Amino acid sequence: MYLLIPAAGVGKRMGSDRNKLLLEVRSQTILAWTLLAAQAADQISWIGIISQPIDWPDFKSILANLPLTKPVELIIGGSTRQESVYNGLQALPTAAEQVLIHDGARCLVTPDLLNSCAQAIRQCSGLIAAVPVKDTIKVVDESGIIQSTPDRSHLWAAQTPQGFNVELLKQCHAEGVRQGWEVTDDAALFEKCGIEVRIVQGEETNLKITTPQDLAIAEFILTSRSSSK
Repeated sequence: MYLLIPAAGVGKRMGSDRNKLLLEVRSQTILAWTLLAAQAADQISWIGIISQPIDWPDFKSILANLPLTKPVELIIGGSTRQESVYNGLQALPTAAEQVLIHDGARCLVTPDLLNSCAQAIRQCSGLIAAVPVKDTIKVVDESGIIQSTPDRSHLWAAQTPQGFNVELLKQCHAEGVRQGWEVTDDAALFEKCGIEVRIVQGEETNLKITTPQDLAIAEFILTSRSSSK
């Protein structure tokens, strides 16, 4: 299975002016933890890191110090996540029929979840890892007034990996460019094109590292995993 890792983000909410994937948790960068999970997932055979060339010297240094046996390619990112994934799709090997897309900042993903998504995408056109929402959600207007309370039983929090048929995703991205759609994940392109996207049970610990608090939580989770081995 082919894996694309969008990794072009700057950590503004982290209070950092550099790529947040270069920040460290337990003596490894966020990107390194993500790559180690991909290395340990036996269903993953190829990895593409979509990023800005300014980060490539740092990324190459990370790659040189990791025990990776799978081919890794650096791919030039775009100005948005959507553009970056589009670039990543064009850089996939021609043999790729399905692809997983996993945010580099979700460094707590387990090999088991990557494997589950890789196996499931062979049976459908599109999927996302997600977990049921625990909190009650309120829809609020611009004035801060609650408008409605959706039924929580129908709400899921989207994660990555997200998996897709490569040809269909390329078509959806092309349609998105034609229509001027701006989306925050690739599943939304499938939805806009009327293509079904399935849910694969995600992991509560599969956090996206966005704030300094997330770094502290990630450290706790990684320490817990290390001590339980």
